[in-house]
Amino acid sequence: MSQENYYRPYRWVVLAAFMVVAGVNQMLWLNFVPLLSEIQSKYNVSETLASTLILCFPLLYVILSMHSGAMTDRKGYRFTVGLGAATMAVFSLARIYTDSFYALLIGQVGIAVAQPYILNGITKLSADWFAVEHRALATGLGTAGMFTGMALGLALSPSLNETYGLTTTMIIFAAITIVCSGFFLIAAKENHKTEPDEMAQMRSFTASSELLQLLKDPAIALVTLIGFLALGFFNGLTTWFEGLLGENGIDPVQAGLVGGVMILGGILGSLIIPAISDMTKRRKPYLVFCGISGLLLTMPLVTGTNITMVYVFGGLLGFLFLPGYALLLAMSEELAGAERAGGAAGALMMAGNAGAVIIAAAMYAIRSDTSGWRPAEYLLMAVLAVI
Repeated sequence: MSQENYYRPYRWVVLAAFMVVAGVNQMLWLNFVPLLSEIQSKYNVSETLASTLILCFPLLYVILSMHSGAMTDRKGYRFTVGLGAATMAVFSLARIYTDSFYALLIGQVGIAVAQPYILNGITKLSADWFAVEHRALATGLGTAGMFTGMALGLALSPSLNETYGLTTTMIIFAAITIVCSGFFLIAAKENHKTEPDEMAQMRSFTASSELLQLLKDPAIALVTLIGFLALGFFNGLTTWFEGLLGENGIDPVQAGLVGGVMILGGILGSLIIPAISDMTKRRKPYLVFCGISGLLLTMPLVTGTNITMVYVFGGLLGFLFLPGYALLLAMSEELAGAERAGGAAGALMMAGNAGAVIIAAAMYAIRSDTSGWRPAEYLLMAVLAVI
């Protein structure tokens, strides 16, 4: 493909379409985080059962990540992301029936199935439409779309629920999902076709053998391990955000807004830090910086009682730590090569969501009646120290 094709203006439309549909998926994932207490009360279910509305996402990501990555490499990101978007739109409608907790759960499970097929497409799309020197920025913009959806899910859900009730809130989210999924299906297209000999080579791999081939590279294995810890930390933090902040006197609406501020910081950071990384052609120093920032800011965030300072620490944590996600994705594509970018993203995200399941479950398991969430907070600090 000629170098000029990397600079076609339409690449921004394709990237925007991905950002929108990825953002909606993340919005649907986290919109129950600030509502867990109400879900327990409304449906008379345990905290463990209520949390499955959130935890089904990382669990299913682990199961389906490599299959979705292999499908992205073989059939293209337009087909795979489009399939995920259509699935997500259908199951968003199931959540409108709010008389049953299990209708909500069925809807969440269907949306969770769609998640890896949507999110794993970003590295392939970036390699297809953007030159090497701009790929971290493109990946950063893609993750900024995801973070925007997270922020909306955390911040909008309690406000909409308080104003309109749960049923109308679910109708609003379903309408947004259908419109945004339709936009992707109409607007997205591939920039070029993979060469036939490369396609034949890729078809010789199953998802499991591709994972083994990727992890034989020590650098990819290390990036995947860091993804296990970093995404595990972030998902553990967001899963129990209401509980962690609630014991400091912060109510669910405020906790949702703090989460929104944190993700907004992540959006800004994902636009700035990966771009600087591209300009300096370095990745590792910025990843180290992101990890140290998380280590310094997490404890003040989860133990703070002054809501203004909690907003500040949340915003700084998002701005300085979350761009590491885009950098890890960019590194995975650079290490694996464009033809295996989908598989590399799948391996990274599979590991990250495995970390999410394990760390979130461990946080809940070590919580106690006497110490509250403090042991879980120490666990998060230990994970950051290892990173």
